[in-house]
Amino acid sequence: MLNSKLLQPNSIVVIGASDNLQSPGGKVLLNLISSGYQGRLYGVNPKLDEVQNIPCFHDVSLLPEVDMAIIAVAAKYCTDIVKTLTETKNTKAFIIFSAGFSEQDEAGKKMETEIVRLINKVNGTLLGPNNIGMINTHFAGVFTTPIPKLDPKGVDFISGSGATAVFIMEAAIPKGLTFNSLFSVGNSAQIGVEEVLQHLDETYVHGVSSAIKLLYIESIHNPQKLLLHAVSLRIKGARIAAIKAGSSDAGSRAASSHTGALADADTAVDALFEKAGIIRCYSRDELVNVAGVLTYSELKGKNIAIVTHAGGPAVMLTDALSKNGLNVPNITSLKAHDLLNGLFAGSSVANPIDFLATGTAEQLDLILEYCINIFNEIDAIAVIFGSPGLFEVDEVYKVLHNRITTSTKPIFPILPSVINVEREIKDFIAKGRFAFFDEVSFGNALAKTYHVVPSEKMEYQLNKTIQLQLNNIIQSKSGYLTPQDIQSIFRLLDIPIVKEIIVANEEEIIINDIIYPVVAKVIGPVHKTDVGGVRLNIKNKSELSENIHSLLQINEATGVLIQPMINGMELFVGVKKEGNFGHTIVCGMGGIMIEILKDVSIGLAPLNPGEIQSMIHQLKSFEMLKGTRGKKGINIEKFVEIISKVSLLTQYLPNIAELDINPLLADENQVTAVDARIRIE
Repeated sequence: MLNSKLLQPNSIVVIGASDNLQSPGGKVLLNLISSGYQGRLYGVNPKLDEVQNIPCFHDVSLLPEVDMAIIAVAAKYCTDIVKTLTETKNTKAFIIFSAGFSEQDEAGKKMETEIVRLINKVNGTLLGPNNIGMINTHFAGVFTTPIPKLDPKGVDFISGSGATAVFIMEAAIPKGLTFNSLFSVGNSAQIGVEEVLQHLDETYVHGVSSAIKLLYIESIHNPQKLLLHAVSLRIKGARIAAIKAGSSDAGSRAASSHTGALADADTAVDALFEKAGIIRCYSRDELVNVAGVLTYSELKGKNIAIVTHAGGPAVMLTDALSKNGLNVPNITSLKAHDLLNGLFAGSSVANPIDFLATGTAEQLDLILEYCINIFNEIDAIAVIFGSPGLFEVDEVYKVLHNRITTSTKPIFPILPSVINVEREIKDFIAKGRFAFFDEVSFGNALAKTYHVVPSEKMEYQLNKTIQLQLNNIIQSKSGYLTPQDIQSIFRLLDIPIVKEIIVANEEEIIINDIIYPVVAKVIGPVHKTDVGGVRLNIKNKSELSENIHSLLQINEATGVLIQPMINGMELFVGVKKEGNFGHTIVCGMGGIMIEILKDVSIGLAPLNPGEIQSMIHQLKSFEMLKGTRGKKGINIEKFVEIISKVSLLTQYLPNIAELDINPLLADENQVTAVDARIRIE
């Protein structure tokens, strides 16, 4: 865990300190001094007695006791340095810039492991190695620039990549984003993204702590810890946005189930982020714009007014918002005519509200007054205002700033003239505002923040008797379960499934009471349809006998499963265990449509009914499920209930590797499983 010596050290030593400002040891020392660090500063350099006007020691053994060490020397020296500091200098916090550890080779990994052991022994904290350091309101312990404007209400930023952290800050600072802290975790030898997020969660005070957390993640080492603390932060009132770079190739391996083919490591990340309430971004610019949106009041509804003096950007923003599920409604209020009378001839108030290139600050103020206090159908306002370079726009931006400060609705400033009114934009940002430079990027970011599902704590109470019975069914089994085992499991969880008869040859149908019509399916091959292993609407004993004989000729056939022929819309539910993420649950249209349309939603177990409802609503086929054009829909409540029971099953039997229920047949009354496979590892 992060300790106080890392977060607020009273003394810091830079090992590898230098007067050379182009070296990490020289630059970090300069940053510490320039940022106004108030504690005691020391340097270690075998050739200097003083460095950048601070005391410098020739060896770490000569140092006084020191809270934190920032190490900027070759990896091969680091273990001995850490040993001396932990054993003789009471040092409890370490930032190691040096590369050449686990990211390089096995020898480097051994050194890293030993360093962690030494630091753990004294209950210390290590950030790195192979990182750029950290910044908070007490000190700037990085060897890079820029050093952002620090503000207790600025964003907390955790990055797995030092260079990417620098590039994100470079993109953010010109737009007005401020920072409360930066943690660059490097190799995450002891402290990773999850541990820093845990600290931010456990120290979070609503209204006092930074409410915006940004993450750049290359590897999720502990998904459940990330989920736990992200959900906790969201419930407390924080907002989180993250880039997850890279996808595991383990998720793209050949899979034997439909779920395995549809769900991989990256879809597991999507499911984890959605469950955690983390806004997933895919570029630095997108992350910065999402953070910018989060600095303004939260959007409570879908209806956006676009106020502009330039038609083209307003059209592009309208398109971006509409494509992302937000509305730019026609303003039909009787008061709209009164507003139009206060604008120049040729203006429009239909929405977008265009008050022309000659529009004034007074007119903007009037428009905002109407949007905030008179047009009740409007939930938020986006203002696009640049300049052709003919006049200064200070008064316009002053009106915008004042209205943002007092408005009961969020107002988002899009200021595209980054050259013509560069000074005015800088003045606007200096007042503590974030400015968007591109209307489409803003529209996409706004939609991402709006569509986040609220996080909820998940606590399942498992029935011990059912758990024991389920474990008895799968005891000592591996691979695909038999149809009989699946029937037993579904009965225990009260998942409706059609009755089945299994025969090994056509003679066995004589001793079974069969009501026609029926379906016959081959047992053995995994994908029955692909091998012609499904025969429908068999009307009598003679047809059934012929089909059984034919099905048993299929390669790998071990028997034939006979079911009553029922009708309904074909649905699908599946499960896949994705490493340490846990189980992803997939739902959508079933039968062969799952392969053709791939219209599915994916969530991370355990799922609550609200999350399942959201998954179903996200399906492109949702209108079909509800019923459309005179056709009755399905019983969505029953569909939710079955997905919920499948989610519960993953909690009872965590060694489920894959599960497919395909199809489920659904009508307005019932949803029934027709075919299912479960693979146990």
